[in-house]
Amino acid sequence: MHPSHHANTAPGKPAVIMAGSGELLTYRELDERSNQAAQLFRACGLGRGDVVAIFMDNNIRYFEICWGAQRAGLYYTCISSRLTAGEVEYILRDCGAKLFIASHALANVAREIPGALPRLKCLSVGGEIAGFGSYEAEAGKMPAVPIADQSAGADMLYSSGTTGRPKGVRHELDGAPIDSPNPLTALVAMLFGFNGDTVYLSPAPFYHAAPLRYCMTVHRLGGTVVAMEHFDPELALKYIEQYKANASQWVPTMFVRMLKLPDAVRARYDVSSMKAAIHAAAPCPVEVKRRMIEWWGPVIHEYYAGTEGNGFCYANSADWLKHPGTVGKSLLGEIHICGENGEELPVGEEGVIYFAGATTFHYHNDPKKTAESRHPAHPDWSTLGDVGRLDADGFLYLTDRKAFMIISGGVNIYPQEAENVLIAHPKVADVAVIGVPNEEFGEEVKAVVQPADWRDATPALAEELIAFARARLSPIKCPRSVDFERELPRHPTGKLYKRLIRDRYWGKRNSRIV
Repeated sequence: MHPSHHANTAPGKPAVIMAGSGELLTYRELDERSNQAAQLFRACGLGRGDVVAIFMDNNIRYFEICWGAQRAGLYYTCISSRLTAGEVEYILRDCGAKLFIASHALANVAREIPGALPRLKCLSVGGEIAGFGSYEAEAGKMPAVPIADQSAGADMLYSSGTTGRPKGVRHELDGAPIDSPNPLTALVAMLFGFNGDTVYLSPAPFYHAAPLRYCMTVHRLGGTVVAMEHFDPELALKYIEQYKANASQWVPTMFVRMLKLPDAVRARYDVSSMKAAIHAAAPCPVEVKRRMIEWWGPVIHEYYAGTEGNGFCYANSADWLKHPGTVGKSLLGEIHICGENGEELPVGEEGVIYFAGATTFHYHNDPKKTAESRHPAHPDWSTLGDVGRLDADGFLYLTDRKAFMIISGGVNIYPQEAENVLIAHPKVADVAVIGVPNEEFGEEVKAVVQPADWRDATPALAEELIAFARARLSPIKCPRSVDFERELPRHPTGKLYKRLIRDRYWGKRNSRIV
């Protein structure tokens, strides 16, 4: 259950293939390079429990660095490639990084870090960056053998910051062997059939929790990761056919973009090799998921979980068709739905979702946010801040993030319902529904829409969309007005930076991701 074992049994097998270029890394190369990375980390003075921060685009060297940190007992903090220099600096300071590795593709941002953090050692991958040493040159000098004191490290990842400053999620290291059983490995093998024959298409950025952890799980099992450099809906279909991918992970916006390709384009590609298409990260509109199951067959799997690892819900296609809209039934952690004062609510009522009896976590350097994530009367219950309900069969349905709730005239409105309706309109590429100021009611509902064709961004389309929503939802849940944007600020992992949109309407013009 570690790539070092597969380096012995199948040394020439591809561990990673970059889908666009075809560049590949074998298990032997991954093992040798990760050993060199671990040796380099020790040479740089990093010991067990220290942090190496990674700021890179999707490229062939990403996983040798992560596996090098894993076998050196380090925390590896993978930073979003979409952040500004100030945002990267905040994470570097917060996580206490002792080494910063950045790719040349992100040089415009990375080059500002040495001046801001002059004591931090910085290395570049794939080309020169001012103020950085060469990772390849320094790692290449190191012996390709294991360090003497190997122990299992872990990722220390930051939330995407959709509702405020990103929070670092840290789990304690216990000094276990590098090939110790990993709960996620057992879970994906059981639920999705991952094994040594898995060819896993990863269309998302590696720095996000799900792509990073699932790709590394494929490596534990001896499968092959086919990594897209950037997501493109037609290229994703092409790569499924080209590489005969039998597993993959998506976010709902990717489903939407693939479904909105012309029928002739979608029919051009054979996706019959796909046996487990997993999605998570954001709620999927019911009609979108129904159409995906009709297109790809009952191979669509859904889970609900967070970087925090405090719970895990799951639904396969058959479960979902019986319970449309569910994000699954809990497999890790007991679910409690609680009201505003922490009281438990009965089946069918909406409230804050808490998980009990699962993994303990804390937000690094933020005891206040850690405390806010705990139930006031049950400190072993934790929440991600989502609101939802349970049905009589124990299946969970998400309503929305508590932070996104709109209060209009004293009525609580969750914008996800309207978003799920509007995204189904053929002229809508993306949509955010938010609350904006209203003198009489406090807030009113507004839709901010990214049209599929900017030429359609007209008052006539705005009226059409309002009517489209009103034909399907209670009027109080529908937008009273529609604004258009050329592109909404959506994270590559599918999460919408709704706060950035909302803040503009509340006078916070300088709102940023962190």
